[in-house]
Amino acid sequence: MPIFHVPEMNCGHCKAAIETALRDADKDAVIDVDLGSRSVRVTSIRDASDLQAAMRTAGYESRLSG
Repeated sequence: MPIFHVPEMNCGHCKAAIETALRDADKDAVIDVDLGSRSVRVTSIRDASDLQAAMRTAGYESRLSG
């Protein structure tokens, strides 16, 4: 279960955009977003690199943090 740090995520709109992008990549993903720490934990059948690509396409760079 990868955890991503998303430095530019800072509001509800960002959270929604990231969740939508990740669900587009895997409709069954379990997504836990923490705006305070700017982290996103994802349980998915997709590789971490695929999930990062989905967030990047939505305009959010990320790095694996866990």
